[in-house]
Amino acid sequence: MKRIATLLLALVMVFSLMACGASEKPAAEGETAADYKIGIITGTVSQGEEEYQAAQNLKAKYGDMVVTATYPDNFSTETEQTIATVTNMAADPDVKAIVFVQAVPGAAAAINKVKETRDDILFVSGVCAEDPAVIAAASDICLLVDEIAMGNTIIEQAAAQGAKTFVHISFERHLGYATISARQQLFKENCARLGIQYVEATAPDPTGDAGVTGAQAWVTENIKNYVADYGKDTAFFCTNCSMQVPLIQQVAELGAIYPQQCCPSPYHGYPSAFNISTEGHEGDVPYMLDQITQKVAEYGNTGRMSTWEVPVNMVMIEAGFNYAQKWIEGTITERCDEAAFLSEIQAIAGDAASISKYADEASGEISNFFMILCPFYTF
Repeated sequence: MKRIATLLLALVMVFSLMACGASEKPAAEGETAADYKIGIITGTVSQGEEEYQAAQNLKAKYGDMVVTATYPDNFSTETEQTIATVTNMAADPDVKAIVFVQAVPGAAAAINKVKETRDDILFVSGVCAEDPAVIAAASDICLLVDEIAMGNTIIEQAAAQGAKTFVHISFERHLGYATISARQQLFKENCARLGIQYVEATAPDPTGDAGVTGAQAWVTENIKNYVADYGKDTAFFCTNCSMQVPLIQQVAELGAIYPQQCCPSPYHGYPSAFNISTEGHEGDVPYMLDQITQKVAEYGNTGRMSTWEVPVNMVMIEAGFNYAQKWIEGTITERCDEAAFLSEIQAIAGDAASISKYADEASGEISNFFMILCPFYTF
């Protein structure tokens, strides 16, 4: 009898352990216990490595809770594919939010298509490339870099770096854009206010007969002349992405001042200009900042070159994802809570980061369309 009782006790203990093992099984690395998914749609690496790597980093951290997809490289002519990508992602009933960076043409149509059957999904759209009123009517939160306000911050940064002259490099087509024109006017006003000489430089349009090669050659051939005329305490700013690499190279070699690229990010222009490899460090912002700092020091130009401390497209994805998590779980109760979203931005980009509402004459102030400014990082 005693032997039977002992055997029964042993069996009870075994079944108890089995039950505990089933309920307390530790999650594998990258797994999550969440019963929802968040989708992230980005471009391919060729379109924007920053946002692509940000999505992959979140996928690695949260596992199956994160669903990723990319819009087509030829997004301007393949809007139907973009719409299909978004609707396919939303077909999964577990997907409760989608973060879309960059929100290329077709994003608004895709979101509206999803809402025909799923009005429960939260949409956060960054780098919006469609009419602000149109995308804001579709998406719950819209995001852009505050290009106009840079007319204040870039000049203030140049002044802090010792600039006595500011050279604005552009061409007729760009100067016809409302945002670039408005920023240019602020450049002039702030230079006058701070006692900095403002100089307008006209470069070839990269879309013209000379092409990108001709525009880059202009930078290589002419920046040294401006430094010769105005001295090393000359800050340069160019409105075109394809011209940033030779401009960074010339500024570094000549010991001039470079407050910020047209699209502020440690990954824009600097890696190519300084031949910095990202292999094995994809999406590793501290590594990139450290590498650029070393290169600038090698040129003897420490303190005179800078950018934003964080890649803003990465900030949009990470802040959008974190906001979506809290909205799904009920910590945030409004689809568009400005204070809560600013908190997510500052948690990533620092307390100096700020947002403001988009406004124009046609649409007025748009309550769910935010313009972002982030702090500088001086190398």
